Formats: sequence, C-alpha cells, structure tokens
Amino acid sequence: MKELSQNEGRGAAERKKKREGRIKKNVVLLGGTSLLTDLSSEMIHPLLPMFISALGGGGLVVGLIGGLGDGIANILKIFAGFWADRRGKRKPFIFSGYLLSSICKLLLAFSTIWQHILVLRPMERSGKGLRTAPRDAIIAESSLKWRGRSFGLHRAMDTMGAIGGSSLAFLLFYLAGWRFKSIFLLAGFVGFSALIPLFWVKEKKGAPKDLSLRISLQGISPPLRWFIFAATLFSLGNFTYMFFLLKVRELVLDPRLSIALPVLFYVWFNVIYSILSFPLGMVSDKIGRVPVLISGYSIFGLVCLGFVWCRSLMSLVLLFGLYGFTFAAIEGQERALVSDMSAGEVRATVLGTFHTSVGLATLPASLIAGFLWQYFRPELAFVYGAAMGGLSTLLLLFFAFKYGYSSAGQIQREDDKE
Repeated sequence: MKELSQNEGRGAAERKKKREGRIKKNVVLLGGTSLLTDLSSEMIHPLLPMFISALGGGGLVVGLIGGLGDGIANILKIFAGFWADRRGKRKPFIFSGYLLSSICKLLLAFSTIWQHILVLRPMERSGKGLRTAPRDAIIAESSLKWRGRSFGLHRAMDTMGAIGGSSLAFLLFYLAGWRFKSIFLLAGFVGFSALIPLFWVKEKKGAPKDLSLRISLQGISPPLRWFIFAATLFSLGNFTYMFFLLKVRELVLDPRLSIALPVLFYVWFNVIYSILSFPLGMVSDKIGRVPVLISGYSIFGLVCLGFVWCRSLMSLVLLFGLYGFTFAAIEGQERALVSDMSAGEVRATVLGTFHTSVGLATLPASLIAGFLWQYFRPELAFVYGAAMGGLSTLLLLFFAFKYGYSSAGQIQREDDKE
C-alpha cells in the first residue's frame, strides 16, 4: 500500500509538471494576434518606400516618414508600459494599440498624396508602441515557470507572420498584378482579423499603483553611460530600411521588377534575421554581449559601404543577408547589456533612459540620410551610415578596453549573481 501511495504521488507530481510545462492559452492567443498583425504589416512595409516615391515623395520625405514612425514607436513603448502598470490594466492598451494600427493600415489604401502617409505611418507605428510592453507583461505573467519557451513561441509566430506577409506582397504584386492600394486594403482587413483572438485573452486583476517614471543619467555608472552614448551614436547612423530598398530599385530597369525585386530582398532580410536571432542570443550568453554587438555595429558599417559600390544581383544577396545579421546581433543584445550593467533598483529607470536616447536618435538618422539622398547623391547616405557604424564600433572597442571587459567577459551586476 505504501509503495502504491508513493507511485500515485510521483504520478501526480509528473502530471502537475506536465501541466505547468504547457504553453498557456494567453500566449497562444497573443501569438496568433502577432502573427496576423505581422502578416498585415509586412505586406505594406517593403512596398512603402516605392509607394511614397510614386506619390511624389523624395529622399527627405522617405527619411522623415521612416524616422518619425520608428522614433515615436520606440519612445511610446516606455510610457505605455508605465501607464499600464500604473493603471493596473494592460489589455486596453494592447487592444487599442492593435486597433489603431489596423485603422491606419486600412486608410493607407486611400492615400493620394505623400502627406497622407506622413500622418498615417507614425500613427500606425504608435499602435505598436502602445501594445508592445503591456503585451509582453501579460505573456510573462501567464508563464511563471517557462517564460523562455513562451516568448520563444511568440517570437516564432511573429516571425512566421513577417516572412509570410512580405512573401505575399511579392506574389500579389509581381505574379498576380495587384496594385499598391489593393494590397494595402487587404493588409488592413488582415490587421482587423488580428483583433479577434484578443477577446479571449485573460489578464490578472491588478489594482492601480502609485508609480513614477524617471528618465535620468543620475545613478548610472560611467561604463553604462559610455555604452548608452555608443548605442545612441549608432542609432544616429542606423537610418530606415527604406533607403536600402530604394537602392535596389535604382539598379533595376524594368518598371515592375524595380518594385518586386526590393520586396524579394526584404523577404531574404527577414529570413536571415529570424534564423540568426536566437543563436546569436545564445552566443552572447556564452561569450558576452560586447563582442556580439561589436560584430553587429562593424558589419552594419561594411554593409553601408557595400551599398555604395554594389551593382550586381549577387552582391545584393550578400549585403541583405549581412543586413539581417546586424539586426539579429544588435536588437535584444543592447537591452540585455543595459540590464546586465544596471542595479535592480534603478533598472527600469536605466532602460527608460536607454530607450529614450536611442529613440530620439532615430528621427535625425533618417532625416540626415534623406537629405543626403535627395540633395547630394544617394551613395552619400550610405557613406554616412558607414561612418557612424565605424565610429560607434571604435567607441565600443574603447569601452571594452577602458573598463577591462575582455572579449569573452560577460558583464553582470553583483546583485543579479546573488
């Protein structure tokens, strides 16, 4: 009887462990929403620079639209997470963010002048800024024991949507002969369908909290200040992806292919980015964030130099692949390094300062590139990107040398080791 009781106890423990290991419904629902949203967004993004040009927008306009959209989204992520925590409710921010993006995507189909896109694109990206932090918080709360697995599934579904959307844009435009507005209209309806899974998402009841948001360099160590400066300098040269696609268009003579081929290269960029993101994260856990970031910064500079002289299809294949590598090496690793170097009691403030600094640099980066593209030569925009990539790489190398962080060193606060 005693042995039977022990077996039953072990069986119950195994069943409990199995239940805990399952992916929660909230994670699957939010993953489905992200998949459909990215499917919708990536039907638009690779076509957007060509659509702006078709409506009479030059390089400066492309830079303004790209920079505004990315900058507003980056900064709004900070405040949306703070507002959601303060109110004790996250789902309203998630739903309103996805809804705002879907409305703006649909309205893009009716744009007749580039000024319409100048208003709608930043608004659509604002939706992303509103929803990202509260959504990630619900995923974290729904996965107390298996957060890595849950965020991995969410990222995988997000990536499936991104690759599927850009691939669909190519097929609809080049093979099916659809026009810009027809594709954008379909993307808008797909965006609205992404709202459906949200109705079944459940969040834990939370009481409003008396929180304050601080963005300051006070209390931040000199090494961390140095790194934030280097990352901000890099962001000042990391202009919008749209210029890379416009460069492809300039190299193709056939009118339809000059729009379809940039979309195909955008698909290739997405594939490389998605394949390398997780492995590079694992590499940074083993050898440290700094060497991975140095590789990302330096290769971005080389990619920009390559775009100055590239003239062949094979060179573009290589350059867009390396461009995907830079995103995989930099996104996530910068935030991880800031978290590693900041004490627990000021970590939120430090991350807020970092995101604000990087977000504010995004707008002038694309504006400068657009100005050089339109009023001088397109190649100068890439020379500018290469120079900023090289300079930020040197600053990061000096950072590692000055503060004694070896290439294999993993920077981590003592309070995280305890």
